[in-house]
Amino acid sequence: MSSPRLAQGRPTSVIRAFPDNASSGGIVLMVSAALALIVANSPLGMVYVDTLHAYIGGLSVLHWINDGLMAVFFLMVGLEIKREVIDGQLSTWPRRVLPGTAALGGMIGPAVIFLAFNMGDGGYPKGWAIPAATDIAFALGVLSLLGSRVPMSLKVFLTALAIIDDLGAVVIIALFYTSSINAMTLAGAAAVIVALVAMNRFGVRNLILYLILGAVLWFLVLQSGVHATLAGVVLALTIPLKKTPTQPDDMQSPLHKLEHAIQPWVMFLIVPIFGFANAGVSFAGMSLGQLADPVPLGVAAGLFLGKQLGVFAAAALVIRAGWAELPTYASWRQLYGVALLCGIGFTMSLFIGVLAFPDSVLLQDEVKIGVLLGSLLSATAGAILLRSSKPRADRIAEPA
Repeated sequence: MSSPRLAQGRPTSVIRAFPDNASSGGIVLMVSAALALIVANSPLGMVYVDTLHAYIGGLSVLHWINDGLMAVFFLMVGLEIKREVIDGQLSTWPRRVLPGTAALGGMIGPAVIFLAFNMGDGGYPKGWAIPAATDIAFALGVLSLLGSRVPMSLKVFLTALAIIDDLGAVVIIALFYTSSINAMTLAGAAAVIVALVAMNRFGVRNLILYLILGAVLWFLVLQSGVHATLAGVVLALTIPLKKTPTQPDDMQSPLHKLEHAIQPWVMFLIVPIFGFANAGVSFAGMSLGQLADPVPLGVAAGLFLGKQLGVFAAAALVIRAGWAELPTYASWRQLYGVALLCGIGFTMSLFIGVLAFPDSVLLQDEVKIGVLLGSLLSATAGAILLRSSKPRADRIAEPA
């Protein structure tokens, strides 16, 4: 995949190029999730379950996917966060205000609604963070189906919001979903991190060395009790990105090269595999009454109601206060439509669901039902609203 460039030779910010790749990846993810549901409810259902729980090298196939392959996904998330904070749509405070505030509202709203359904007897408050994250690939996949009806500024806003959202999810996982700690292996991981930081400070640009130490870091974090995927984020933050006043992003920067090398693999292979492995839930023996159980109801309501209310209210607050502006060429109706799409919480929601209820297949299945229902409602309502929306009266032709 070639990197987009501006006329003067500088690479386009990934936050501009990413929506095209992510939207295509989102469509692939939709297909993989649908296929997982079909397989799980077919005569191949037991083969599907048995394969995921087969052990290879001391870990189950599902464990390798969720702790191994997803570490690469988190590596890409970390690379995007670092790049956009240093040289992109999150590089200045004015640019961070709107998506940052909206992301914060979009994490608080769903958590409050989930807890409202799960704080009483029979509830499971540990899952409060499940509906807190937006699936950027899925959401941008829906936006891509709407074509030019949605201005680019809203795609940029959604991408920035989701990246900040992912950062929040990483912090939540580190603080609230860490099991018992092995101090010795954690100390070893800390030593590797010190080595990575030192390499960065001394100008080492050999990606292979970073990736080798990253693999060691992943193993030590896996053994430490902290979730292994966080090693991907930590590694990403130590990858060098050369930045000068005259050339904000060197095309040969290790971060730039690694980001563009792994992005298609993550979007078109790793995330779809994760979706296929985690979205499959058998409906055999289930009743409609189970939808009213605290976990699926809290997840679905958190995604569909909490996300749209939290994102839109927070965004409206800072815009009305004069701290930020409505995205270029976008109307309030369109902004609300994007807030609805933020309720698509597929990948990260399923991931946190596994961490919240690691020992209960029943609760994991209820999480999947809630995530699928809330995401489907959010995607449908957001698409309908955006499709019926008209651009602002002052909209003019957008530059290519």
